[in-house]
Amino acid sequence: MATKTIDASLFASTHPDIAKRTSVSGLILSVTMLLVGIFIFASIFEMNDKSSTVSMALMVLGTAFVLLGMFRLFWKSKETVYLPTGSIAKERSLFFDLKYLGKLTDVIEHGQLGDETDIKSNASGNVRMDVMISQDNRFAAVQLFQFVPYTYTPVTSVRYFTGGDAAAVSAFLSKCKSA
Repeated sequence: MATKTIDASLFASTHPDIAKRTSVSGLILSVTMLLVGIFIFASIFEMNDKSSTVSMALMVLGTAFVLLGMFRLFWKSKETVYLPTGSIAKERSLFFDLKYLGKLTDVIEHGQLGDETDIKSNASGNVRMDVMISQDNRFAAVQLFQFVPYTYTPVTSVRYFTGGDAAAVSAFLSKCKSA
């Protein structure tokens, strides 16, 4: 099977019903961590013995809270949302043995993911399936890649599923992971 040249990958492509937005709960947690870290730092300056073990431990703890808060604020405060239902969509990758490449390609291109039951995923493999699926199983996006020395190259274009087809994708993924 020849590998196709495809420009966009699943995680880089856009869909009109998918949007990235700021997670309010993630933002609140990040700001809280920053404030706790700053408060711990401020409490160090009120201590009489600034070279004690307790003050050093508080300095490390304050630094950890500030750094984790900054990391969460800038890199983890966004979430992907399926706009018609408002459900959060999660992205992940599954890996398969090379012997399943033809069958997976056919299943994805024909949109019949609910029909296959004998395909099992592995911890790693020469075939990677990138998946984005909403928590309510009303939207799914799937793309298949094959490992060609040093990189995964796309085998299929991004395929979008909604409604019952997306639920079939979710059922297929749960069957694949049961191995």
